[in-house]
Order: sequence, then structure tokens, then C-alpha cells
Amino acid sequence: MQDPQTPLHSQLHILRASNHRRMPWKNGGGETVEIAVFPPEADLAGFGWRVSMATVASDGPFSVFAGIDRTLSILEGKGMELDIAGRPSTLLTQASHPLAFPADAPTSARLVSGPIVDLNVMTRRGQWTHQVERRIVEGQHHLDAEGGVTMLLSLGNMRIDSQGHGEELGRLDCAILEGVVLITSDMPTDTYLIRITPA
Repeated sequence: MQDPQTPLHSQLHILRASNHRRMPWKNGGGETVEIAVFPPEADLAGFGWRVSMATVASDGPFSVFAGIDRTLSILEGKGMELDIAGRPSTLLTQASHPLAFPADAPTSARLVSGPIVDLNVMTRRGQWTHQVERRIVEGQHHLDAEGGVTMLLSLGNMRIDSQGHGEELGRLDCAILEGVVLITSDMPTDTYLIRITPA
């Protein structure tokens, strides 16, 4: 437990939506927006973990990533139905809990009604693990981000304060957090809390 006499150590690193790296799909079926990857600048064959968003504009199979675990969440659009090998078909919408499944399981998607934008968190099995939680933030809340990598993706406007330093977050901005931070939102705001830890 934190000693009340010991100052809380916190840091903020903001990844602005306008700076996310955009990569059109080779098949023209969508676009990937990379938020963060480790090691920095790692390609799809070499990352330990990766957080990205994708615009899915057509039905079809997912890319297979050997040895990778992934979690999908719907950020925009009506949703999609996923057929994951070995599982019943799953309807994923903005109201759904984040869906975790192996990225090396053959998977195909059918759009419910028009394009969607999803949040895709992937970690290399045996090296890293991850959890993704959808939270609705209103008012003020403290968040303890000790251990591993903690990221908060905002779908609206909010403020994060850390050791006397504050940052405003807009839609699809992402904060990498350390220590204890104070999150403030004047109205109910959807966020996604991503925790990545060494295996």
C-alpha cells in the first residue's frame, strides 16, 4: 500500500489522434491506424504488443497472426458478426464487452450495416498478456496505473492530471499512464482501459 507520507509518482504521455500512423490495407477493404507498438517501429512480424484501430469497410477474413492473442472492441458503426474457428458466431457492437480470442484462429467478419471502426489490442503469446476494459467516466476518478503498460483511449473530452500536470484529451486521443492519475469528465464519456503486462 502507498505510504501516505510518500509523494505519488505519476507521468503522462499523450498520443494525439492526429499523429496516429495510418496504413491503408493492401486489399482496399479498410485502413489501420496504429496508436502504439512495442518495440517502437516494430513491424507486424516483430512486435511484442500493438494497439491499433481499424476501419472495416467490407466483409471478409481477418489476417492470421501466429502466436498472437487479440482483443477487439467496436468504437464506431453498427457492429459486425465474427465467425471464430471453434466458437459460435458472435455479434460485436459498441455495447459489447471487449472480445478476446487467439489471432491465429481463422476468423471472418460480416458487417451488420455499413463500415465499423474497431479497437484492436494484440500481444505476443508467452511474452506479454493484456486486458481491455470499457469504462464510462463521469466526474472525477483516481486510476492506479502501477505495473506494466497502462493506456487509456478516450472517445470524448476529458482531463487527466498527474503530479500538478494536466492534459486535455479529445476523441481518440490516448494516454500512456504511470502511477496514480486523476481523470475528470463533465459528462459520461466512453473510454477503453488497456493494461499490458509481461508474461
